[in-house]
Amino acid sequence: MLKCIPASQVTLGMHIHKLDGSWIDHAFWKSSFLLNRNEDLQRLLASKVQGVWIDTEKGCDLKPQGLQAVHKPPALKRPVASPHMEMKAEVARAVKVCAVAKGAVIEMFSDLRMGRAVELTRVASLVEEISQSVLRHPHALISLARLKKSDEYTYMHSVAVSGLMIALARQLSLSPELVQEAGLAGLFHDVGKMAIPEGILNKAGALTEAEFDIMRSHPVEGAKMLRNCPHISALVLDVCLHHHEKCNGSGYPHGLVQDQISLFAQMGAVCDVYDAITSERPYKRGWGPADAIQKMAEWKGHFDERVFQAFVRCVGIYPVGALVRLESGRIGVVIEQNPKSLLTPVVNVFFSARSRLPIVQAVVNLAEQRDKIIGRESAEEWGFKHVDELWSGLAQPKTSYFG
Repeated sequence: MLKCIPASQVTLGMHIHKLDGSWIDHAFWKSSFLLNRNEDLQRLLASKVQGVWIDTEKGCDLKPQGLQAVHKPPALKRPVASPHMEMKAEVARAVKVCAVAKGAVIEMFSDLRMGRAVELTRVASLVEEISQSVLRHPHALISLARLKKSDEYTYMHSVAVSGLMIALARQLSLSPELVQEAGLAGLFHDVGKMAIPEGILNKAGALTEAEFDIMRSHPVEGAKMLRNCPHISALVLDVCLHHHEKCNGSGYPHGLVQDQISLFAQMGAVCDVYDAITSERPYKRGWGPADAIQKMAEWKGHFDERVFQAFVRCVGIYPVGALVRLESGRIGVVIEQNPKSLLTPVVNVFFSARSRLPIVQAVVNLAEQRDKIIGRESAEEWGFKHVDELWSGLAQPKTSYFG
């Protein structure tokens, strides 16, 4: 029998059927579980959850003075479209989304590794939260996720690729249903890395040929895991299996060429590479966002041209977080895109390349100024330590914001 009780009356031994409210307010990945750990009870009591549905046939009941039993929980409400928000305001919200998403992905991947099916309704809720963040501001979450630490790479990389896939699907004018599938595909695309030994996955140096052969098995291993999940679509499975294919046939695992690679797999390839090369890894520093776009554009035969151009329209030629030099000699970091022109973003200037001294920070909208970008710059070469703080508003860049 299902019964709704106040969260304050929950005790160990109860079987939780559903937690009222948005899942992001409580950070529990599973919607149905036996509450048998004190730390989980304390997390629940400290959360914003007001009501809890318990199943008295699977766990403990309330004492007699508890609330009257009810047989049907209320229907879940689908989140409505959110209005556009300012970058820094959405970054603050995206920090929480990323923290919850990271924990959810860790548990989800663990379930798949152990051969357990994941709850698709919970995964859909996670993708919806990511999608709503991208809708409120298309650059906040995907730029923030780039700041992940190397030891959380696999999980936060999945969150970042999910956000990028959602943004790219919208740019390609895909249907809402396919946008959701794109987000799911991004979330699951690297699940096969759970089958790779940690010594190889997190190796600080270059992989040997034998180790690289093992690493290249992760798409096939991931597809095996997803085939055990009856509700995972063929589109999602295809991205998992083929996101390392290249249009010139030099990719893996099947060496597919051009039209043999599905649109979703081509999208996955672009999003996967962009987040990978802009992220810090045990064996290399991440490239700047603008450098990454430039280098990807030079890899002829790697990506589908139409998909890559749509991706550039998503993130910009000079993405949020890119360090640039202006014709005036000022150096700044890109904080917003101009939807009408990829070459005239909004830049927060803070340094003079001519005097080599800091200047008073100023926000420059290049669409309204005679100044223009004349080149990309390297934070390392200039010795800048807090570039990410200038666009995100977060006080400690290059650390983990995700728990």
